[in-house]
Amino acid sequence: MANENSPNTAPPTSDGANVSEQSSNQPLPLPEPPTDSKATELNVSTGTAVKLDHLGPMVVNRDGTLSRISNWEQMTEIERQNTLRILGKRNQLRMETLKAAEDAKPSSE
Repeated sequence: MANENSPNTAPPTSDGANVSEQSSNQPLPLPEPPTDSKATELNVSTGTAVKLDHLGPMVVNRDGTLSRISNWEQMTEIERQNTLRILGKRNQLRMETLKAAEDAKPSSE
């Protein structure tokens, strides 16, 4: 007779399904956003305000993809301010370059 809690099977949940069966069927949901938002509001050159969460600002890469600064949470306040100043200018230049390259492409009409 087989042991119900053998090392090769996951323990059953309240509905009788194994935990491993549940996790393979559906991805885990995202965590709830923090309610005590410590988002920083930044006024950008377009005149609109952008809120920065704990993940930090978006970086526009040369190919047009977006990324984040991986160590944003570990930066000091002065490092964050300098990064925002430099990144804002660089992102704007990259966006202008990408738009100019897009406009220079012949249309497929």
